[in-house]
Amino acid sequence: MATSGSSSASSSSSSPMTSSVSVNEVVSGSHLFKITGYSLTKGIGVGEPIASAVFTVGGYDWAIEYYPDGCKADDADYISFFLALQSYHTDVQIYWAIKLLDPAEMPPSAVPVGGSLYTFDSSGRNWGYGRFFKRAELEESRYLKDDCFAVMCTIHIKMSRVERVPYAHPSAAAAAPPIELHDHLGRLLERGEGADVTFEVGGETFAAHRCVLAARSPVFSAQFFGPLSEKSTQCVKIEDMEAAAFRALLHFIYRDSLPEDGEEPKKASTAMAQHLLAAADRYGLERLKLICEDRLCNSIDADTAATSLALAEQHGCLRLKKVCLEFAVVPENLISMVLTEGFEHLRMSCPSVLEDLRMKTTRHSAAAVLSAGSSGRKPAVARTSNQQQWQQENK
Repeated sequence: MATSGSSSASSSSSSPMTSSVSVNEVVSGSHLFKITGYSLTKGIGVGEPIASAVFTVGGYDWAIEYYPDGCKADDADYISFFLALQSYHTDVQIYWAIKLLDPAEMPPSAVPVGGSLYTFDSSGRNWGYGRFFKRAELEESRYLKDDCFAVMCTIHIKMSRVERVPYAHPSAAAAAPPIELHDHLGRLLERGEGADVTFEVGGETFAAHRCVLAARSPVFSAQFFGPLSEKSTQCVKIEDMEAAAFRALLHFIYRDSLPEDGEEPKKASTAMAQHLLAAADRYGLERLKLICEDRLCNSIDADTAATSLALAEQHGCLRLKKVCLEFAVVPENLISMVLTEGFEHLRMSCPSVLEDLRMKTTRHSAAAVLSAGSSGRKPAVARTSNQQQWQQENK
């Protein structure tokens, strides 16, 4: 006899799909610290700081500490600058940089970027430069005017957070076409449609659009739309810049990329990167400045090292400065470097860099070469084929 059994249907329930995203970004901020009555700050004592007002970057409070007589006895001939974390019970890693400002460029045309990674925690709540600038050199420099000078400090903090977002099935998203904005803006520059300002640079004229320039450069923004701007100005004349460099600068502003080098020789390409780095710093184009710094770091040789080192010092490019100094401590490299015109420019414009180079020099032969070069004399070195050629050309 057949038996009947009962079966129970089991129902399964599925949890809804959820989604989240890790957001990683860099938060940056700058603070200008001006010292008036500089002569009155001298003599307050070694290790005695003058602090700036507290400012906030990335949710953390900071202050700049200025030591007129140096932070330690060994630094008594220098002024010292340190960055101090004012927020307690917290740890943070940052990149930061600080530079002296030229009074002729006030308000500042750019802020320093880059720098080294520092950790601020319970064991170290301030970091800085004990030998920021030699006091005697500061008092003879262009940075001190009317008994005043100023520094700009910039902080970059990597911030991370996790956000919940609505779940979207991968198949539901349609493939978007590539971004064409930079191509459209590039063609706008080439055609000159709607241009409302012209620039005269190195004997050439360039048409551009104020709103595009202002959107990309804080310096152009202040120049065209700031409280002291001359809104009726139709033509701007730019001194101390080559037309080719300004053309490349506009190309980057509109297209966010550099022009193709084509068949351009390496030497010309390096020279253009040097000009563009100075222009990028002048107009606050930080991405362009970093791109040029990277190119110069990868093209260091005896012909370009001295000029690139001077640029690194003048425009706050710490990585480029490090690469140049590491190249120069090799005696053979230094010998060739001292014989270039760029070294004479370095010696006259950035004498403090020669002291940095002496500190990194460990071999006697390199130190002797540097001592001769810093005094303006030609170094006495073993005669090589290149040295013979140089002597022949300079008889």
